[in-house]
Amino acid sequence: MRVVIAGGGNVGTHIAADLQAAGHEVLVLEQSAAAVERAVAAGEHPGVEFRVADACEFSALVQAKLETADVVAAVTGDDEDNLVVSLLAKQEFGVPRVIARVNHPKNEWLFDETWGVDVSVSTPHLLTALVEEAVTVGTLVRLLQFDRGKVRLVEVTLAPGSPAADSTVVDLGLPRDCTVVAIVRDDHVVVPRGDTLLLAGDEVLVLVTPDSEAAVRRACVGD
Repeated sequence: MRVVIAGGGNVGTHIAADLQAAGHEVLVLEQSAAAVERAVAAGEHPGVEFRVADACEFSALVQAKLETADVVAAVTGDDEDNLVVSLLAKQEFGVPRVIARVNHPKNEWLFDETWGVDVSVSTPHLLTALVEEAVTVGTLVRLLQFDRGKVRLVEVTLAPGSPAADSTVVDLGLPRDCTVVAIVRDDHVVVPRGDTLLLAGDEVLVLVTPDSEAAVRRACVGD
């Protein structure tokens, strides 16, 4: 997979290193020549290509052959730049998947398909969800959302009195437009099947739509 990352700061370089280590072809576009020089001189990202370029400039994206990218990740520290990169990647180069970083939570509403964004990542909102997930039992917590909120990843730790405890996945009677994707039990991940028995204390991860979220809440938390 070919990935082009706009932004060569700490976030961009770490993502690039992880993706390259996983066997992907990675190009990082960073407008600061000094930042690129530091990244290259450090020698901590072998195999990652760094290029001095302003990813908001159409000509720079042409030179980067953005039309051959499978994924573009706009992760600069500026929301306006991330939106511009996302829009160009999707509309001008037809990149199949565009991921954008949201720096200011108040700007999150802008990061949708209108601007070419397939998935937006808001660090403050994600941290809030993870804190809730860590301290809350018996409550449905939204971890991530995709496709402008049309699909959400939610988590619930089953309390001892949960209606889902001691039931199988199929017995939950969940709507067709939601899926139990994983169960975390005693620090191990259980891949769920229809006959998988749910236990109190299980962390249950479910992909839901807005229409099915209430049904999942009733099944796992109760009224």
